Amino acid sequence: MLSSKTSSTLVIAAVVLAACAAPKPPPPKVNLAGFPPAFRDGYADGCQSAKPGASKRRDDARFSHDSQYTLGWRDGYDICRKRPAP
Repeated sequence: MLSSKTSSTLVIAAVVLAACAAPKPPPPKVNLAGFPPAFRDGYADGCQSAKPGASKRRDDARFSHDSQYTLGWRDGYDICRKRPAP
C-alpha cells in the first residue's frame, strides 16, 4: 500500500500533467466537409498557429509523413494569418 504522502504526490503530479496537456483547438469557422480527417486536423492546427501570440501547434511527425495533414496545416496557417482578428 502507498503511504499518504506518496499518494498525495502522485495525485498532484497527475493534476499538473493534466493541466499542461494542450487541448485540441476549436474547429475552424469554415466548412471542411468533404476533406479527409487528416486535412481537417492540419487545418485546425495551422489556423491555431497563425493567431497572433499563439505558439506553433503542429504534429511534426504527421507534418513530415502525412501529405493531407501537411496541406491542411499550410492552408489553415495561410488563410487564418490573412484573416483579420474578430
